[in-house]
Amino acid sequence: MLQGFKDFISRGSVVDLAVGVVIGAAFGAVVTALVENVLNPLIGGIFGQPNLDRIWVITMRTAEQTGTEPTEILIGAVLTALINFLLVAAAIYFVVVVPMNKLAERRARGEEPEPVAPAEDVALLTEIRDLLATKTS
Repeated sequence: MLQGFKDFISRGSVVDLAVGVVIGAAFGAVVTALVENVLNPLIGGIFGQPNLDRIWVITMRTAEQTGTEPTEILIGAVLTALINFLLVAAAIYFVVVVPMNKLAERRARGEEPEPVAPAEDVALLTEIRDLLATKTS
């Protein structure tokens, strides 16, 4: 039972996935710092707000109507999450995917693929052709 678990864990795809999750979590912190410390101040300078969260707010019910908190839809918060997602996706693509594709391409250039054997019907037809050619000669 433990040997099966060890075999499962030592497979490359599981280890790659674990490394990807750890790197992704660490990279998320970098992107969050970039957004909070660089982009949000720029947005604050343009829109007069510290971030996009309250730039576009739809108020459904005011505090006077509810008696407590107002009912609001924060579209700007969705925009902030979308910007974070796009930044993470673009950075992972350019930092991880593009270099991995180039590495795979370099490896593929160094190795010639083995020639594929012809299909069985093609091999039979070739043999028949060769036999007919020797009979007519």
